[in-house]
Amino acid sequence: MDIKQAIAFNLSSSEYLVNGYLADLQSSDLLVRPTPGANHIAWQLGHLIAAERVLVERGLPGKMDALPDGFVDRHKKGTAASDNASDFMSKDEYLRLAKKVRANTLSIVDSLSPADFDNAASGGPPFVKTVGDALLFISGHWLMHAGQWAVIRRKLGRAPLF
Repeated sequence: MDIKQAIAFNLSSSEYLVNGYLADLQSSDLLVRPTPGANHIAWQLGHLIAAERVLVERGLPGKMDALPDGFVDRHKKGTAASDNASDFMSKDEYLRLAKKVRANTLSIVDSLSPADFDNAASGGPPFVKTVGDALLFISGHWLMHAGQWAVIRRKLGRAPLF
């Protein structure tokens, strides 16, 4: 297995878990908070989609497609407190956009040479120093948030999945 295959595997396995946690939820379920002050799934999905794009762009500027106008602003830290459904997208809209961003990420991964993964990436979390670090971190970031959704699922009366 090479670095491209490892990144693709990490991304596909996290996508599998994310889709599993979201499969039986309705758009309205995405606004449920596990506890007051915690982030709901709708905001987290927007944050994750925007963060994936940013992480790739930190090491490979100009490679990722743009997100819809206003999307990043609607999912900044300050908007996480909103419970207004009109401030967020539907589940299907988030999933379509996440799939598009993920396809863009995977296409970029496939286009890189082995040496490209060692190029510097700046402006992200302090432990992300290279393009390879950024690409490998994406799946962990999605999984960290998806783990929070397990609690929301239980609050909604859904059975544990994994």
